[in-house]
This record gives sequence, C-alpha cells and structure tokens, in this order.
Amino acid sequence: MFDAEALIQYGGLLAVLLAIYGQTGLFFCFFIPSGAFLFAAGVMVANGLFAHGFLTLCCLGVAACVLGNITGYLIGYKAGPLLYRRSESKFFKQQHLTAASDFYKKYGAWALSLGVFFPLIRTFGPIVAGIIRVKFSRLLLFSFAGSVVWITSFAFAGYLIGSMPFLQPYLNYVVVGIVVVVTIPVAAKIILGVRKKAAVSAVSPAAQESE
Repeated sequence: MFDAEALIQYGGLLAVLLAIYGQTGLFFCFFIPSGAFLFAAGVMVANGLFAHGFLTLCCLGVAACVLGNITGYLIGYKAGPLLYRRSESKFFKQQHLTAASDFYKKYGAWALSLGVFFPLIRTFGPIVAGIIRVKFSRLLLFSFAGSVVWITSFAFAGYLIGSMPFLQPYLNYVVVGIVVVVTIPVAAKIILGVRKKAAVSAVSPAAQESE
C-alpha cells in the first residue's frame, strides 16, 4: 500500500514522524505502516541516504510516538462513548476498538508499552486507556517506555540490515515481510475473537428459547 522508502525520500524525516504520530494518535490512520517507515529510515541511515543521524531519528520518533499516544488518550477521554456508537466505515471498525479493549484487559497497564508492537493495538490502545480514565502519569510512563523500545528496535533492525550490502536487492521484500509477520497474529486474533463472540451471540437466543 505504501512505498515507505520512496515517501521518505520525498518527505524526509517529517514523513517518518507523521506516519508514527498518525498511526499512534489518530484512529482513522490505523492502516499506516509506521513500522515499515521506521525500518526503511534505518536502512537509509545506514546507506547515507537519510539527512539525519540514527540518534535524531530515534529521539524524534519516540517524541512522535508519545505525542500520538497522548492524542489517542485525549480522544478516548473526551469522545470514547461516541466511538462505541459510531457507525463503521472504511477507516473505522468496531472490532478494532474491541480488540484493543480485550488486549488491555488481558495485559493491564502493560498494554500501553506492549501494544506499540502490534499495529491495531498501537492505534486503539491509547484510546481505550482514555475511555477507562487511566492516570495520565501512568500513560506517559508506559507509553514512553514502549516507544523507546519499539522505535529503537525497528530503526536498528533497518540499520543493521541496511549495513549488509548483499541484502540490498531484497530490502523491499524484507520490509513487507516484517510488516506481515507483525500484523498476521493480531489480525488472526481479532478474527477469531469476532467469530467467537458471534457464535456466543447466536447460541444465547437459542438457549433462551429452549428454556
């Protein structure tokens, strides 16, 4: 859907930061592969094709991620109930919000730090935190910790692979592979969760009738 490297060559560091902020802060930008942008930026830093250094990329990337989490939190805090009543569209699915809520219930506050590694949770986790009124200081602490690990790991992975010349012809496949590997488990979990709830809903009326 996105050629991350081409967009970075055109938009530079700003394109990377907007991708990170958009996916972590704006629910209608959940589809943006910010991990691919980070990875591609790391590759370009290694090849001398990026106007900024690795440290600058990571520091500003963490700042963009934390700001995105704060934005998502505020959206949930102010408009959470409205989102649950919002009609579905191409850029908003109720199951995404439900999946984030289930993830948060399972992992608690750690979901704010662990969630950044999962595309959909990365977007909707902070919204759920806002809906249930998590303490703002707790949000900052866990989102900062998660952002540091996520940003540096993805950027460093790109930098490491970009430093290996024999992999250069396959970089696009590597980026796509990483995004797919990270996304498939979450997508599968959401689909299974939705089917399970649908099955329970279908069984309940039948059980009531039998009574």
